Amino acid sequence: MSDGIPVAPARWDAPDGTPVDPAASGRLGLQGGTVALGRAVLQVLPAWVVARVVVTAALVVARSGVGSLRPDNPDAVRRVHEGLLGWDAGWYQSIAQHGYAVAGQESVRFFPLFPLLGRYVGAVPGMGTGAALVLVANLSALLAMAGLWLLVRHDLGDTALARRSVWLLALAPSAYSLVLAYSDATLLLCSVVAVLGARTGRWWWAAAAALAAGADRPVGVLLLVPLAVEAWSQRHDVPGPAGWAARAGALVAPLAGAGAYLAWVGHRFGDPWLPFTVQEQNGHRGQFAAPVSSMLHDVGDALHGHHLGSALHVPWVAVCVVLAVLAWRRLPASYAAFATAVLVVSLSSTNLDSFERYALGAFPLVVAASTLTADRRVERLVLVLSGLAMAGYATLGFLGVVVP
Repeated sequence: MSDGIPVAPARWDAPDGTPVDPAASGRLGLQGGTVALGRAVLQVLPAWVVARVVVTAALVVARSGVGSLRPDNPDAVRRVHEGLLGWDAGWYQSIAQHGYAVAGQESVRFFPLFPLLGRYVGAVPGMGTGAALVLVANLSALLAMAGLWLLVRHDLGDTALARRSVWLLALAPSAYSLVLAYSDATLLLCSVVAVLGARTGRWWWAAAAALAAGADRPVGVLLLVPLAVEAWSQRHDVPGPAGWAARAGALVAPLAGAGAYLAWVGHRFGDPWLPFTVQEQNGHRGQFAAPVSSMLHDVGDALHGHHLGSALHVPWVAVCVVLAVLAWRRLPASYAAFATAVLVVSLSSTNLDSFERYALGAFPLVVAASTLTADRRVERLVLVLSGLAMAGYATLGFLGVVVP
């Protein structure tokens, strides 16, 4: 126990509600896992629905007010009418429909899993690629929230903390990106499943999720960090060669997922590092920078009256750093290590646009924040303020003012 937060061994419930320790009893059957997942989906469904109502309302406000809020701005009109398929979602739609060759060389910075899912789901009669991408993103968000509920409830032994974590994830200011046709929700799902698999001894599930994460976004390779921490912490509990093989597979998987795509890019375009060099161009992530240096540069610009919009990221960076420290104090080491790795990478560029969206992928930060909201009045206040902030950010994103 640390700071009043119980850290319990990973456990699952059998269909009859009896606690089952996977390490002692082996894997649950398909029925038990399905029942647990179904129960988790029902638990998180209200939060998932409320978040989508908030974002839909923000889109309605943006569309009805774009003429008065951003008059004579054709880019704003275009973005607000693109709706859930705006910004990077348009790139995913183009890749899903036409492939990388037609979408252009700049499109290779978007990894292939999400557009491939959109292409295959979009092949369903009457669906269409755009609708399929929105469906995949939102279904991924629902399952990711269900996975987070299972992870926190069974890994930390606290159902109330699991509920609070799900609600805060759903209504985090940057969580409107989980409603857009973006790959972030799919990465979040893969990350939660990978950590859940490792913490409960289901290493091949962790390997499959990590492989998908590596093919979904470049930061998917960071799952190597929590998986390595878990493999080391469980090194005395390995059940023979098969157990070692599963752990090795999980550690290699995120690198294999990303490496396969980079190898294809190298074969197709002649440069396997092209996704990263494109991302370093001005207008994207920018050049590599030492962590925090970009934040200090933005603060300096703000003090001199320049680029005030960039300085809006600074408070969120500070909040995330505090939450990372809290994660090291209150959560398992693999959680904290993963959150720290995501933050370090997110801060290692000259452009902090979308920092809040990247940080949302470090789901342990949400769990850490939720440990502070055990008082119901505090929880309600935080969720109301967070939901209002999400509505505001979503509106500004639809209007083209802020980058999702």
